[in-house]
Amino acid sequence: MAIFEPTTVIGRKASKEVRRQQLIEATIDVMARKGYSGTTMFDVAKAAGLSSGIVNFHFETKERLLVETLKYLAEEYRANWHKALNAAGAGPAEQLVALLFSDFNPDICSPRKLSAWCAFWAEAQSRPTYLEHCGSNDEEYSAIVLDLCGKIIKKGRYPLSPELIARALDAVLEGLWLDLMTMAKPYSLDDAKQTIAACLHAFFPKHYPPAGEGIRSN
Repeated sequence: MAIFEPTTVIGRKASKEVRRQQLIEATIDVMARKGYSGTTMFDVAKAAGLSSGIVNFHFETKERLLVETLKYLAEEYRANWHKALNAAGAGPAEQLVALLFSDFNPDICSPRKLSAWCAFWAEAQSRPTYLEHCGSNDEEYSAIVLDLCGKIIKKGRYPLSPELIARALDAVLEGLWLDLMTMAKPYSLDDAKQTIAACLHAFFPKHYPPAGEGIRSN
């Protein structure tokens, strides 16, 4: 019997993780349709094809379910840009465009996930817990963008402030996500990337070509 016990434990643990993930994905779906206040544990259970008791067993309260959903989205977002950055070339120009373009990976920038993010952002100012889960991620991302902008500016001898350029790029990214969330007929993710490409060319013309001509780096 002891020989099979580890397999049984692993199987139960895997099943628990599968159920939790299933409920988190269902929560994202419900939030996309009904918003933050309209999301109920009953609706989540129904969307997941599970009983309300299963939702209560894994998360106990609606607030805990929503916090875990936000943590999942934040961790997924961080893992996405880390992966893009690690796969980029060694040059700061290559790394910067890879980092910025990663925001428009359809795996994290889908309509349902954008709607869920929008719902959380609307609640964040009155719920410090939400800001806590996202703040460190945003700070790390922004610090890397600032560092890469500084390196490109130094290398290209551009008469620019790294802080101002990094802030401008951050504002463009947030604006593009907001457009994709709220526009009745939003533009495509490729159009969003081309907007980023246009900004990079405007700021760093020695390192990036005009939008539509492809991205390269020196």
